[in-house]
Amino acid sequence: MPSLAAVVRRYAPGLTDADVDHLQRLVAQWQMLADLSFADLLLFLPAEEADGAGTDPTADGARADDGEAAAPAAGVGPWACVAHVRPATTTTLYHDDQVGTRVPADARPALARAWREGRLIRDGDPTWRGGTPVREEAIPVRRGGRVVAVVARDTDLASTRSPSQLELAYLDAAADLSRMVAEGRFPYPGAPDLAVSPRVGDGLARIDDEGVCTYASPNALSAYRRLGYTANLVGLPLSEVHRGLPLTDRLADHSRIDQVLDRRQPVDAELVTSGAAVVLRAVPLLTAGRILGALVLVRDVTELRHRDRALLTKDATIREIHHRVKNNLQTVAALLRLQARRVDVPAARDALQESVRRVTSIALVHETLSQTLDEEVEFDGICDRLIASIFDVGVAGPRPLTVRVGSFGVLPAAVATPVALVLSELLQNAVEHAYGGGPAGEYEEVGAASAEPVQRGLLEVRVRSLPGDGLEFVVADDGPGLPASFLLERSPRLGLQIVRSLVVSELRGTFALRTGAQGGTEAVVTIPEWPDL
Repeated sequence: MPSLAAVVRRYAPGLTDADVDHLQRLVAQWQMLADLSFADLLLFLPAEEADGAGTDPTADGARADDGEAAAPAAGVGPWACVAHVRPATTTTLYHDDQVGTRVPADARPALARAWREGRLIRDGDPTWRGGTPVREEAIPVRRGGRVVAVVARDTDLASTRSPSQLELAYLDAAADLSRMVAEGRFPYPGAPDLAVSPRVGDGLARIDDEGVCTYASPNALSAYRRLGYTANLVGLPLSEVHRGLPLTDRLADHSRIDQVLDRRQPVDAELVTSGAAVVLRAVPLLTAGRILGALVLVRDVTELRHRDRALLTKDATIREIHHRVKNNLQTVAALLRLQARRVDVPAARDALQESVRRVTSIALVHETLSQTLDEEVEFDGICDRLIASIFDVGVAGPRPLTVRVGSFGVLPAAVATPVALVLSELLQNAVEHAYGGGPAGEYEEVGAASAEPVQRGLLEVRVRSLPGDGLEFVVADDGPGLPASFLLERSPRLGLQIVRSLVVSELRGTFALRTGAQGGTEAVVTIPEWPDL
């Protein structure tokens, strides 16, 4: 779905970047107005694109004082809906999204009047839509002294009831916000954090220009009771109520509600006691340059914060487990290394050194997991460290040039461990048999029969993603190649048996050894999709 900016540019290319930014901020914050109004809000622009119709904002050549495009003064229409929000406090009039719909100029005359006159248009008889009486109102959206769009506020009159105190308070606040939109005082700069920002239905209180609470919804009273305040809020300065709360952060001056009246800017705060947490957003109400008071939205996020803390504790515990497993594996590797130094039998010493390498490979994965919040790892770093560790213990003389082509990307933790072991074994085999970095093995039969020495050339790790969720990686050397009589299934080498077992049994993939196109040996591991380990 195209962004709001793209839709606006499509229908009103004459609007400036500042105009578009203003409309984006309005759409980010207008849910509050829809909920207070018990109405659907639709943002309309003159559709300049529609069959060449509409009005070019710069057609008369006029420019605003700040150098921005001047809005048309008359003859606007047809109209295009570029944004739509439904109320959360009542039923919606529109079950289908209205974005992209076009309206003839004469179908909504209130839009053109609001555009031309720059004021709220509320008069007129209700219209009927599918048997439902609808009150249509138009609110001009002003920025920098110009009207840049119009908001249609459509209310379902069939669902209206005898207004309660809550509904009257909501509608009164909606009227003030609507005037602010028409005067260019709303939306405010910035945007609330929609993940935790309170909405009208979560709890609403209203304070006057002295900071005294004149109305508090039942949900707002419940939120303050969670914080430890049990009396009625109405008639009391809300800042004094806050100062009397048993808050854990006494230096949180930003939580004092009177600042929203002094600075005339929204205030976001979180009030936290030992057993509860409430987020608060206070929005000042201004008209004709005079402060009327503020709307205070509150939301009880106690359970949400408990879950957040539980997740953080769980994440910290998992990271600590991985860290301790890594430490234990490194201890095991150190003990095996000490034991290898005391063994005089070469075969036993080599076996212990291979065990050190395998344990170290697993430790690398756990070390990486101990540094992340996710049970996933960036495997390229592990691959590079495995290569370095193989050469540290496997090659005494000149080393081949090692190149990694492609990226492993992010692997699940359950996959990363067997892949690390497989890669470690294949790298070790290449070092030993292609470049003479270990005891004699089956690959060296060709080299032993050849008069030419084994070259220390290029060792590649080539990686590519497979369609879907899979991976293929190749460890390729330019050594003497495979013996003519070599059969993978009959190989007695423990390393190859480990690789086959891990790839086939755990990773549900395939493993093959083949001669490279330019000679040497290629070990190919294919994993069609991540197994459910």
